[in-house]
Amino acid sequence: MCSAGKRRVPAGGFGKGMTEYTEACRLSELRDGELKKVPVRGREILLARWGDQVYATDVLCPHLQADLSEGTLQGHILTCPMHGSRFDLRDGHVVRWTDLSGTILKYASRAIPPRPLPCYPVRVDGDRVLVGIPGV
Repeated sequence: MCSAGKRRVPAGGFGKGMTEYTEACRLSELRDGELKKVPVRGREILLARWGDQVYATDVLCPHLQADLSEGTLQGHILTCPMHGSRFDLRDGHVVRWTDLSGTILKYASRAIPPRPLPCYPVRVDGDRVLVGIPGV
C-alpha cells in the first residue's frame, strides 16, 4: 500500500469549494497499469496509473458499489469487476453502464440509471502523488 503523507497543499482560494492537495503515495510505489486503494483525508481513493498519467477516483463503482481496485485498466478506461461498467478516468463519464444487454439492460438502467464516476485532480511533484479533494 502507498504510504500516505499528511502534508496538504492548498490549490488557491479560501473557504467552501477550496481544493486541497494531499499526498496519497509515492509515484515509485505505483506501478504502470496498477489500481491501488489509498487513504486520503479520511476516505478511500482509487489511484490508477497508465504510463506517466495518474488518475484518482472513488474506489466504489456508482453502479452497485463494487470495489474498483479489483477491476481492470486499459489506458484511461476502468472496467468494474462486477458488471463490466466502464468509466473514462479523465472525467468519470460512463463509457458503458453494464455488460448486460437487451431487455435486461433496459430494466437494469431504469432501476439504477447510469451515473458518472467521481474523479479527483492529481498532481505529480517529483516522486509525490498529490490528490485534490474539495473542501467543505
